[in-house]
Amino acid sequence: MRAEEDLLAVRHAVREATLRAGFGLVDQTRIVTAASELARNAYVHGGGGSLSLEIIGQGENRGLRLTVSDQGPGIADLDQAFIDGYTTGAGLGHGLGGARRLMDEFTVRTTPGRGTTITAVRWNGRR
Repeated sequence: MRAEEDLLAVRHAVREATLRAGFGLVDQTRIVTAASELARNAYVHGGGGSLSLEIIGQGENRGLRLTVSDQGPGIADLDQAFIDGYTTGAGLGHGLGGARRLMDEFTVRTTPGRGTTITAVRWNGRR
């Protein structure tokens, strides 16, 4: 994710993965929205980054794992970053917290000065 156009490509790739994983329209929209927010954060705040998508299974349940990584400045205060309305840029400050609420599992690994990796999972049929 190095250019604005890449963000649209992320949305299309994630939508396709949600279809392959068997998600309904509402969950497709949730996942695409979360992925879009995370990708935009990596692009805007992390100077670009990467996205990996993985369809996963746990028993009969299927899910989609998103991993978004960047090599940017990291998140100095992770607790504050999850507060709605907090932003270090020109946005509304709902991206990180909103993305977390849209997914079932959400993990952030960040090191100031070294970057951030966010892994988020949504299960089909919500556990």
